[in-house]
Amino acid sequence: MSSCFLGGCTLESVVHSTAARTCKAHMISRFHSRSATRAFIDRASNKQRSVSRRTATTMRSQNGNYDFDLFVIGAGSGGVRASRIAATHGAKVAVAEESKYGGTCVNVGCVPKKLFVYGSHYPEYLEEAKAFGWDMTVQNLNWPRLVENKNKEISRLNGIYGNILGRAGVEIIDGTATLKDAHTVAVGDKTYSAETILVATGGWPKVPELQGREHVITSNEVFFLPQVPKRFLIVGGGYIAVEFANVFHGYGSKVTQLYRGDLFLRGFDGDVRKSLRDQMIGRGIDVRFNTDVEKIEKEDDGTLKVTLRDGGILEVDQVMYATGRAPKSRGIGLEELGVELGANGQIKVDEWGKTSIPNIYAIGDVTDRIQLTPVALAEGHCFADTLYGNKPRNVNYEYIPTAIFSNPVIGTCGLTEEQAREKYKEIDIYKADFKPLKHTLTGMGERTFMKLIVERETQKVVGCHILEP
Repeated sequence: MSSCFLGGCTLESVVHSTAARTCKAHMISRFHSRSATRAFIDRASNKQRSVSRRTATTMRSQNGNYDFDLFVIGAGSGGVRASRIAATHGAKVAVAEESKYGGTCVNVGCVPKKLFVYGSHYPEYLEEAKAFGWDMTVQNLNWPRLVENKNKEISRLNGIYGNILGRAGVEIIDGTATLKDAHTVAVGDKTYSAETILVATGGWPKVPELQGREHVITSNEVFFLPQVPKRFLIVGGGYIAVEFANVFHGYGSKVTQLYRGDLFLRGFDGDVRKSLRDQMIGRGIDVRFNTDVEKIEKEDDGTLKVTLRDGGILEVDQVMYATGRAPKSRGIGLEELGVELGANGQIKVDEWGKTSIPNIYAIGDVTDRIQLTPVALAEGHCFADTLYGNKPRNVNYEYIPTAIFSNPVIGTCGLTEEQAREKYKEIDIYKADFKPLKHTLTGMGERTFMKLIVERETQKVVGCHILEP
């Protein structure tokens, strides 16, 4: 048995390697990484789907008792990878998708977010250019043009994903899939039988119960805003909240970020968290800790009046909640079949992705293990290789690198200092905190921070953390 590492040179890897290419941490570069979005329900072209179906009908199930060897529910990152690899190994595969191909990352996650991140940096680039002899000014922001261009790029990627599946001989079935029994899936008024079923339905943003929750948006809707909010409240302390606080600050919003805890980015290295906090505040973002929202009221002029639990009042134009994501496991027949779910709705699986029903598997965010696109890709690839490629292997979850597209950007891999002190008897810490060369001319306050964590006895690097403008 071998371990499946993140990587590869397929188109899926290219699409999903944005974080790896952009993060300044060298060790990261080796890893390739039903509401307000009805526009999100469009499909790839009928021509592309007909090609997929036509190709798939030429294949025969390896087990004649079923329509398909493998039926995948969800054509997100993991589902597409699992479908394609299984088909190339000779399996007859179908995938059902109720929304756009590519899942969260391609449509309302990594890809559009990174496009927004790129755009948010231009004002400061132009400001910094003065120190290097260039006199340039920022004209008016054409926000609708950005959204339109982003939508075109996402549509292009949706078409590519449809073609990827079609060329592999995967049958694409449009619609919401539900499990009728351990070997039967219904989509619309049709049913399909399969020897093995893979659930790859991903996750969905969570908004807590509070008065006025109908006035908030999530990361699903933020990419379709008609204009940049002048006053923007972002609630949450994870990487999504931090990233969008920086993005919309760059686009000119007066941003306030609220987090109920002492310090955001729980689970990341403490020094990195503190450095980012200081730099965000220094750039003018109003970051508030140990506070939360009590209620939200919409006034006649459209202003959102936000009452905080400490009694404070904020008046803003938009409120975004980025307070976590829940697995999309409800309402598709899992509970009725007896598939074991966790408290958060996550599908419980073993190291091979197998659920409590032997022929039903699950990968990606619906299992709520590590919610990263390259992890879902790796899980899907390993699943297909194991079941259909005669190459049994599973995912190695140790030392998975990740990036946060804040400003400055964070790249991290391995243990935090806090984790290392718990795991090892003695460790050595190496830190560097300095002004980047370009800012010796610009006078900007951004700083680079680097940190290595080393187990003293073996001199093995067990953690690397970088914060880089």
